[in-house]
Amino acid sequence: MSNVPFHYVDLRAFSYATEDEKRVESALRTYLPEDTELDRQVTTGHHGDRIVVLSTRLETADEVRHVLDRLVSLPEYDAFLDELDDRVSEDCSLYLTLDKQAAFGGDVRQGDGITLRGKVEAYPANRESAVENAREAFEAARD
Repeated sequence: MSNVPFHYVDLRAFSYATEDEKRVESALRTYLPEDTELDRQVTTGHHGDRIVVLSTRLETADEVRHVLDRLVSLPEYDAFLDELDDRVSEDCSLYLTLDKQAAFGGDVRQGDGITLRGKVEAYPANRESAVENAREAFEAARD
């Protein structure tokens, strides 16, 4: 896949007070290239509990390609491709949630805990173009 039609990909995970922050970081890194820097923000939950938000934005073609290549191993990859119409918003953003527990074990699965948002390149900038560009990118990643 030489051309990567994404402006950037954001990945984010929350480490709740009941979780080990290093394990959550390890889960998030399942999708990241080596040496990717993570932003760390400490916040407070509704009941006063401590929450650490770990996030990063990947902007280079190689970084984005790394994430897309990881997503190819989704067990439900064909279903994911079929759902692209529902996963791309009017502002050309692709949304996907990934299983944080599975990622800690090195597995790639849809689920809860890790949020992926990718800004799809589309000219003209409309949802239909973005869906088609994302579909082409993911199908090329599989080949």
